[in-house]
Amino acid sequence: MNVVDNLPEPIKLENLMKIHALLNIILCRDEWIRYHSFLPEWKDKISMAKIDNGAGDHLFILFAPQGTILKGFDHESELSPYARDEHEIWPGIYDEVPKELLLLLEDEAIVNEDVTFCIWRRNCDSEWQKGKVEFPKGEEDGSNFLLGTIFQTPEDFVEFAKDYFDLTPPLYIVANIYKGTPITAEMIQMLNPDCDVEEVFQELGSTFSNNTAENNKR
Repeated sequence: MNVVDNLPEPIKLENLMKIHALLNIILCRDEWIRYHSFLPEWKDKISMAKIDNGAGDHLFILFAPQGTILKGFDHESELSPYARDEHEIWPGIYDEVPKELLLLLEDEAIVNEDVTFCIWRRNCDSEWQKGKVEFPKGEEDGSNFLLGTIFQTPEDFVEFAKDYFDLTPPLYIVANIYKGTPITAEMIQMLNPDCDVEEVFQELGSTFSNNTAENNKR
């Protein structure tokens, strides 16, 4: 199966990335350790989600008025520019990307040269697109690995949290957050008993819209 076949529609994908970032904020108070992050107003009506495993691999997702683009980098892939003598981008990764979406990656925070795969979808497209790239035999571009850290079910996120954060968040609370239930102080305490609830609310409020968290401190 083509890896892009498992990607949800852009609106659902954006919502999932918000949920992941929200849960990361609650479960991990050290920002630099967080796996998922989200900036609703990154710049010029563009939202940015990021996955960073802290080991040199990352995935940027930009949600823009003209469409959505994903840029991934697996530092161990043979498609990495650093695995090539001239440090060139692997042929085909960006060749077919529409110019209006490719321009979105021209930001120093994204480092568009650090790439092993790119996936995009304009608003007029009916499905996700990926460039025609010829892999060396037996090699991968990291897309299966990195897209696999977009957890489409609460169960998958809980399993991830157990391994990465060494916490076991109650499944029913995570499931309610996936459904869009506003966050309460009680939910935060049950997800992460050691956190400062007031600090969590402040960060949630500054990152997400007011309807994401219900500042209920009773």
